[in-house]
Amino acid sequence: MALLIRLVIIALIIYAFYRGVRYLLDPKRKLDEAHQKGQFYFYDDVKNVRKNFFITYRGALFEGEKYLGTTDQAFEVVSILISTPDIARLQGFTRDDFIYLTKEITINYPHADITWQGPIEDLMKKA
Repeated sequence: MALLIRLVIIALIIYAFYRGVRYLLDPKRKLDEAHQKGQFYFYDDVKNVRKNFFITYRGALFEGEKYLGTTDQAFEVVSILISTPDIARLQGFTRDDFIYLTKEITINYPHADITWQGPIEDLMKKA
C-alpha cells in the first residue's frame, strides 16, 4: 500500500511539472504577456492557413486573416487582411509603426498582399 501511494505521489509530481512547462511555453500566454507589457509579439501557426494570426505592438492587438491562393510555383498565402478590435489603442501610432508591422508580416508571408482595415487603411494610403 505504501508503494502505491509513493507511485501516485511521483506521478502527480511528474504531471504537475509537465503542466508547468506547457504553461510556460504556451505561445498564447506569451502573446497576452507581451500585450500587457506593450511589447511586440507575433503569434501565428504558419502551417495552418485557416488560423488567424495575432500581433501585439505598443499595447495594441492586431488580428490578421490569411487567404490562400496561387503564386507562380505553389499555393501560398497571397492576401492578408489586418484589423484591430480596439481602435482607441491606436492613439499615438504613426505610419512608420504600420510600415514596421507590415515588414514583420512580410518576413513570414513574402507573397502576401497586406491590407489594413478601418482608419489604418486611410493612414497608409496617404503619402
